[in-house]
Amino acid sequence: MSAKTTVVSAPGKAILHGEHSVVHGKVALAVALNLRTFLQFRPGDPDRVTVSLPNLGLRRTWEVSDLRRVFPEPLDPNPSAAPAPEKMEKLKEFAGLGPEPLDSQGLALLAFLYLYTAIGGTDGARPNVDVVVWSELPPGAGLGSSAAFSVCLAACLLLSCGRIPDPRKEGDDVGRWTEEELELINLWAFVGEKVIHGNPSGVDNAVATWGGALRYQTGTISHLTRVPSLRILLTNTKVPRSTKALVAGVHEKLLKFPKILAPLLTSMDAISQECEGLLATMAEAPVTSHYAVLEELMDLNQHFLNALGVGHPSLDRLCHVTAAHGLHSKLTGAGGGGCAITLLGPGVEASQVEATKRDLQDCGYQCWETAIGVPGVTLHAPSSLTTEVLRALDGL
Repeated sequence: MSAKTTVVSAPGKAILHGEHSVVHGKVALAVALNLRTFLQFRPGDPDRVTVSLPNLGLRRTWEVSDLRRVFPEPLDPNPSAAPAPEKMEKLKEFAGLGPEPLDSQGLALLAFLYLYTAIGGTDGARPNVDVVVWSELPPGAGLGSSAAFSVCLAACLLLSCGRIPDPRKEGDDVGRWTEEELELINLWAFVGEKVIHGNPSGVDNAVATWGGALRYQTGTISHLTRVPSLRILLTNTKVPRSTKALVAGVHEKLLKFPKILAPLLTSMDAISQECEGLLATMAEAPVTSHYAVLEELMDLNQHFLNALGVGHPSLDRLCHVTAAHGLHSKLTGAGGGGCAITLLGPGVEASQVEATKRDLQDCGYQCWETAIGVPGVTLHAPSSLTTEVLRALDGL
């Protein structure tokens, strides 16, 4: 295992188009969100592994010798297999985690221990490391925070045990891995997502690994090779929602009104495909008219999502506020509250954005000016990180 300090980051994700229609076999477009999770590996105290998650107010330490005693062999060297229930139970017992259901802290710890004992045990080594994870992503907001964590953890462990190399060339502050190496990172990150979510789609960890944008339909994920980076305003209404209940509600409506709802889902599918082609065109030579079409597609999809019954007064208010400033928004994710994205085209002035943010914050919402279509998992030199990130990783 490498004894060097390592910092890796991975982006969150947003759904650009295809919410809910994807459940019924239609196309969804997921994009990398430039709110990132950062994970730092550094040599720790002898015979100890420590995990700190400042966002969750969590810090735990285990004796490496205890881990070696309880798990003398690699936990599961095959990342293609689902985590075995008996091994999960053994890990829970070792970590002193309570009965089901585990909260976000317990699930994060369980995912860490699973990947640490699996990847870290493939060469017989169990490193003494101090791991700090800090994220710009709000947890539980449907923005892929757990997947970004799993991708960062998989990349750091694989790098530390020599399964993937340092991708940086001499003099580079940042580096990204080859396609084959990203495949391996993604496989192990998917294992982490299975530990946390049980039966995830694999979309979130794929976006965090490769970045850019991807197309998802009936279990098949394909990466869009040409994607522009677009400025957005991401807004969290802070209204809690149940994805399961919202999905079930759409299903019930479809059964009740199939002749009405089926064409609606087909139209949403057409929006996703229209946007996919437009993004490829914009990656070559974006012009102002392209942004106008993106705005129209967002408006149409927001109306369709409302017709499906997954809107919410908080989202209606958000769209009204941004429209008053000449901007276009749609929900992203399950709806029923949660988050929305607002496109910031090249002609949008900084003063316009600030005024919009003030009005949204006056509604009690939380806003980030960020980008979508950004790079995936990345290895950093400390000199490439902002002061805020460095301070967070140092626990200041």
